[in-house]
Amino acid sequence: MDTIYATATARGRAGLAVVRISGPDALAAAKALCPRLPEPRVAGLRRLFWKGDLLDEALVLTFAKGASFTGEAVVELHLHGGVAVVSAVLRALADQPRLRLAEPGEFTRRALENGVLDLTQVEGLADLIDAETEAQRRQAVRVLSGSVGQRVDQWRHDLIRAGALLEATIDFADEEVPVDVSPEVLALIDGLLADLGREAAGVAAAERIRDGFEVAIVGAPNVGKSTLLNRLAGREAAITSDIAGTTRDVIEVRMEIGGLPVTFLDTAGLRTTGDVLEQAGIDRALARAEAADLRVFLTSGETVPGLTPRGDDLVVAGKSDTISAPDGLAVSGLTGSGVSELLDRIGEILHHRVASAGALVRERHRLAVIGALSALAEARAEVLREDQRVELAADHLRRAVRALDTLVGRVDVDDLLGEIFASFCIGK
Repeated sequence: MDTIYATATARGRAGLAVVRISGPDALAAAKALCPRLPEPRVAGLRRLFWKGDLLDEALVLTFAKGASFTGEAVVELHLHGGVAVVSAVLRALADQPRLRLAEPGEFTRRALENGVLDLTQVEGLADLIDAETEAQRRQAVRVLSGSVGQRVDQWRHDLIRAGALLEATIDFADEEVPVDVSPEVLALIDGLLADLGREAAGVAAAERIRDGFEVAIVGAPNVGKSTLLNRLAGREAAITSDIAGTTRDVIEVRMEIGGLPVTFLDTAGLRTTGDVLEQAGIDRALARAEAADLRVFLTSGETVPGLTPRGDDLVVAGKSDTISAPDGLAVSGLTGSGVSELLDRIGEILHHRVASAGALVRERHRLAVIGALSALAEARAEVLREDQRVELAADHLRRAVRALDTLVGRVDVDDLLGEIFASFCIGK
């Protein structure tokens, strides 16, 4: 396998920059720059030379094969972060034989191929790099720590146990088996069906933590939607005017509420109009509002044409600084009155929705579990038959194991790897 190198920090002027080298010739490449390397996992200050020129004075770390992020011998050079310094070190590495620049995500891909990480941990690492909110960070750290792999190992253990019991009846088909294994097999299958079903149902909530919620602010023209959005954004994100129909496109503002990523949508005022452009904006507003996770109906007592509150949707009185509102939520985007209470209420609703999130966090995970559930249901049906077709039941259990193996990347995932690692930077 080639020895690869790349910067592991962002390009540009900074206090520090890290260059990572991984592969069979990593230690030799580092020795070409500084002959006396520190002991593994012990940082040492070293001067880096190439062809007689002093490149930098760097902090050098080495990691032995089997005890590094990639599972290979790794060297990290912690340089001063000037662009010229980093470029000089990268040129020195490029001049050495059997070294090449890493491809996007190649360090992490080697960690997968060497068994340091499973596929769900790779996805967790990608999510951790992209995390913007506290909830996203917590979820990504949990996945990166191997929580999914641990659950899969337990499910796999129960499947193998059930399969072994059935295989025993096949092996002794011509003899009298002293114990009926059906009750234990069915108990294992039923437990797995319930557990996997809960996990599959929780994926939608976990995806919302990762991708974020959309909250649409809807209402009639001039009820204060854009002013409220500007108050939430802390800037003039939307044009405000006393002229009805000012907002004609959907304006988005992303923020964090209680650790959750939320995008607020300011939509066109909903009313009957003969203006073609305004009607286009209204149609777009209705479409985005229908697709939103939550709608805030901002009103001054009138009904909103084309939309009806549903579920957790909030009905809020607008312009509370100028209009007397009945009991209930009331806000003023102009003064900020009631905005904190509105955000608290939205946070409560969204946190309640993500409470069902489990170990699985992606649609790919859900589909793998659905495949296992389908196989388990068929195995259960075979066990319950009067003329038990044990061979078929055992085969269905093997299919369930294979479905779970695809979840953590043990089998049939080569076509996914290119897409997954394309989202990584070169130094990761």
